[in-house]
Amino acid sequence: RMMGIEVKVPALGESITEATLGAWLKKPGDAVAADEPVASLETDKVSVDVPSPVAGVFGEALVAEGETVNVGAVIATIGEGAARAPAKAGAQSS
Repeated sequence: RMMGIEVKVPALGESITEATLGAWLKKPGDAVAADEPVASLETDKVSVDVPSPVAGVFGEALVAEGETVNVGAVIATIGEGAARAPAKAGAQSS
């Protein structure tokens, strides 16, 4: 299986070492743009969106909503390449 690119919890500011995964903003198979938010994190002080490091397809969420994650933890994977669009009938070149 293709590994894909890791999505990690970003640095959240001084003295903040962990956050709670508030919500997934993407589902497996969704197309994502580089820097597009894929999840939101909640800390005591702030709520932070986690951006996708690359454009591609959301692969797998590795953490459930409500779980605590540490800064630098891998929380998801992004598959590189275009989203799998459904094949259209009659699109073959003749």
